[in-house]
Amino acid sequence: MSITDNSAAILNDIELKYKAINQKTETHLEGLLWSKPITYWDYIQTDALLNLQIQRTVLPDEMVFIMYHQVNELIFKMILWEMNQISYAQDIKTEFFTERLMRISRYFDMLTTSFDIMGDGMEVEQYMKFRNTLTPASGFQSAQYRLIEFSSTDLINLIDHRYRETIDRNTPYEFAFEHLYWQAAGKDYHTGKKSFLLDEFEKKYKDAFLRHMEEYNTINIWQKFKQLPDSDQKNPELIKAMRHYDHTVNITWVMGHLNAARKYIDSGQGTGEATGGSDWKKYMHPKYQRRIFFPELWSADELANWGVEI
Repeated sequence: MSITDNSAAILNDIELKYKAINQKTETHLEGLLWSKPITYWDYIQTDALLNLQIQRTVLPDEMVFIMYHQVNELIFKMILWEMNQISYAQDIKTEFFTERLMRISRYFDMLTTSFDIMGDGMEVEQYMKFRNTLTPASGFQSAQYRLIEFSSTDLINLIDHRYRETIDRNTPYEFAFEHLYWQAAGKDYHTGKKSFLLDEFEKKYKDAFLRHMEEYNTINIWQKFKQLPDSDQKNPELIKAMRHYDHTVNITWVMGHLNAARKYIDSGQGTGEATGGSDWKKYMHPKYQRRIFFPELWSADELANWGVEI
């Protein structure tokens, strides 16, 4: 049996790989004799993926609604994957930061242009029927979306703007959590009482959120941007990319969601209330949220009129 120089080099590298972890190379190589070739459907887990869509009604357009939101969650996972690479990069380089930021922005650009799938892809009459089976669930309860927020910016920028003066870097995370901007969607600040929507959401994810808030306190996208050389932080193209991401997530994407919701909820065929019971028009609109990831990169006039142009 003849072994080419290339094959010998590969076998040597394999030997070194398994020696480093105290494994027998022969055992692993013999295992290859009995392993079956990989297929597309095994690698992608197609059958499992396509069996995750479980309708609660017999209305066909509910399937569109389910799949659309599942696709969103998969893209959110892709975004978090890229964010993790930025946040945990040691001695981060501008080229690496910029490339990953553009990947994240492209994912959100795709999400932003996808709202026609919901806006024009479901019959209003069908939606207004099957949505009653979703109460009190809400897209508000996407945990991955909240993790994206924590991974993007300093925590102070996610605090309800009415309470930002009460928060600083020495504030306990628990206190900051209670004053995040999205708490206003389901909390009476006078009594402290929370809606069932918000209460269930926190029972499921609050501990994970508090850990993530602390973990990304000093390694979020903004903090990693500040680690780049001063000259690169002033680069017009990089600033443009940062602003694009901020505007896309906090205005364009939010308004796409809001406008899609308006078509159905304001159709006159229901009560006009969100499934989760929130004041959805005020909660969702960026001019009320005042959520801005990188306020340092916007002018005073732009900040004052955030979301007003929509």
